[in-house]
Amino acid sequence: MSQSIAANPDRLLPADPGTRSIARDLLQRVQDLPIISPHGHVDAAVIEHNSPFPDPAALLVSPDHYVTRLIHASGVPLDRLRGSAAAEPDSRTVWREFCKAWPLFEGTASGYWLRTQFSGVFGLRQEISAETADASYDAISAKLLEPGFRPRQLFKDFNIEVLATTDDPLDSLASHAAIAEDPTFHGRVLPTFRPDAYLNIAHPTWSANVDRLVAAAGDGATGYAGYITALENRRRYFVDHGAVSADHGVRTPATLKLDAGDAARLFDRARSGQATAADRDDFEAHMMYQMARMSVEDGLVMTIHPGSYRNHHEPTFNAFGADTGHDIPFAVNYTEAIRPLLQDFGTAKDFHLVLFTLDETVFSRELAPLAGFYPSVYLGAPWWFLDAPDAMLRFRSAVTETAGFSRSSGFIDDTRAFCSIPARHDASRRIEASFLARLVAEHRVSEDRAHELIVDIVDGSPRRVFKL
Repeated sequence: MSQSIAANPDRLLPADPGTRSIARDLLQRVQDLPIISPHGHVDAAVIEHNSPFPDPAALLVSPDHYVTRLIHASGVPLDRLRGSAAAEPDSRTVWREFCKAWPLFEGTASGYWLRTQFSGVFGLRQEISAETADASYDAISAKLLEPGFRPRQLFKDFNIEVLATTDDPLDSLASHAAIAEDPTFHGRVLPTFRPDAYLNIAHPTWSANVDRLVAAAGDGATGYAGYITALENRRRYFVDHGAVSADHGVRTPATLKLDAGDAARLFDRARSGQATAADRDDFEAHMMYQMARMSVEDGLVMTIHPGSYRNHHEPTFNAFGADTGHDIPFAVNYTEAIRPLLQDFGTAKDFHLVLFTLDETVFSRELAPLAGFYPSVYLGAPWWFLDAPDAMLRFRSAVTETAGFSRSSGFIDDTRAFCSIPARHDASRRIEASFLARLVAEHRVSEDRAHELIVDIVDGSPRRVFKL
């Protein structure tokens, strides 16, 4: 299959000629709109320092668990793909392993994004293969050395207007401040408050994290009161540095309202090392309730990303750490789990709650009905294992008849791979054009209205939902 398929103007559009023609016109309407990326994992320091990107393997393979997990599944040990405490593999050797495994990626979302990057970003004209591994490595390496391939120039070339990062609550946000104060940089790089390691008492460094948090921002208070004060203070610090959202990568979407005394006793048990598994779940659920309360007060959009069994394979975690490809989705319950939070805050003025899932079954059964009633609730775009063309189409089909188009978040690229951002957003725009084209072809939406809707989906929704 030729690399040129990545440049085909009709990629991902409907096969039916009539519907495809409608989709082409819709895509043209939004193809050049700026990229709004309100949730992702690019390090702000990459933009601040504007240093050259590393070699091809370090940029595109080793840190990307979308990529390494599938190659590992074919029998390649992870130590040949990414570094560990024991050793760091040679970059060219990693690239050769990737190129040899390239046929595995046919039909996958990763393969689509990578092929689009190879063609559109790096200008490769040969198909990736074991035979072309060294040639493609050299071609990409040469590209990475070009002055026009620095992060800031690509930020401009990619037409990125807003890029949100994901940040530790005690981060100084110095990189964000430096970027904001730089008159030569015209985009927005926004921090995001991500307190998981401070809320989950099962986290191996939770207690130490709490010590640092309370010492830094507790206003002299101790115990649970100091802990809550410190979280509130750090959230305000993030707001002052441009943050618009707080993100929560929790195990489940459970929420629980406890009175201050019960919460303090639970906190103290955790601090003394006596908390049970049930205590862990209750405390995290209570803190999600508290995070919603704080969002109502400070205006940060609250996003919830539940449903991943983190570090499913303990030997891999011990050797390579977290985010190395063995996080596996599981079923979640939203309707009951989120109810305590929504009872008190579901209709609160200006509270925005964006709910994501890795469990497709809840899209039509739970999330669309919730978003179709509660003014605060918005549908998070398909995420992680679901941010793929067919899954994105299933999402639209599952939620639109109940919640319409106005209750969704806009596309979320959720990526550490900076060079994949335009490919991901382009794919999403093509899928939205395809879905709307079908509704037009079936005389369910007028063509004029479809043109208005796609602009709102791509540009209006993320601005509105994330208060940009």
